[in-house]
Amino acid sequence: MPPSQKPTDSVLLEILDQGFKRAAWHGPNLWQSLRGLSAKAAAWRPAPGRHNIWEIAVHAAYWKYRVRRRLRGDKPGSFALKGSNWFKRPVEVSERAWRADLALLEVEHQKLREVFLDFLAGKIRRVSTRLLYGVAFHDVYHAGQIRLLRALQKV
Repeated sequence: MPPSQKPTDSVLLEILDQGFKRAAWHGPNLWQSLRGLSAKAAAWRPAPGRHNIWEIAVHAAYWKYRVRRRLRGDKPGSFALKGSNWFKRPVEVSERAWRADLALLEVEHQKLREVFLDFLAGKIRRVSTRLLYGVAFHDVYHAGQIRLLRALQKV
């Protein structure tokens, strides 16, 4: 893309935020797609062996974690939960456990956002726009999946 057509840093931040929690033209973002769901609805599976909404939410948190560490150039670390990529959920079907995993998703988004703000402040020299686009599109993709799973459940 020619330099005159490159997105500004503020546009990249807006894309990241719209995919997760800020109002967007495309409809519900990831957070809006999760809003109002009970633990029971989040744990529902469309078929045996298929992911549920709860697992999608934790999966999104994990990839925010991975992208954040990669942008910072951190060595491999430990995610808040044991495992990687997909996490069998729920461990227990309770509103408390569901809210804890939603809080994890929100914390991981905020930590990722802070890395980008560090870049804007000059504390990080280089940030991969490809990774920022990717994690934002990842949120939108899974928001769509969640909307379909909600529709199947009629919730």
